[in-house]
Amino acid sequence: MRSRYSAYVLRLEPYLLATWHATTRPQELNLAEETETKWLGLEVRRHNQQDETHATVEFVARYRIDGRGHRLHEISRFLRSGGRWYYVDGDVTGQSG
Repeated sequence: MRSRYSAYVLRLEPYLLATWHATTRPQELNLAEETETKWLGLEVRRHNQQDETHATVEFVARYRIDGRGHRLHEISRFLRSGGRWYYVDGDVTGQSG
């Protein structure tokens, strides 16, 4: 989760796409268009590995757009395949601005 957050901060689309599970991965992300987003921090609240191939991570990411602070609170699902963890999807449990 921390590496994916860092990739969003640095706008590393190839890394994000490579760590996204093929069944849910978008064709592109267009992060270059989000130049007004300034990421401020990540808090990983909980990590739960259900078995050897399934895990969830609850996190809160803080960011600022046009001087206004926001929070993204998500519970993300990951799947392990070929020895690597892939982001599958997530449920946004709270978003504030």
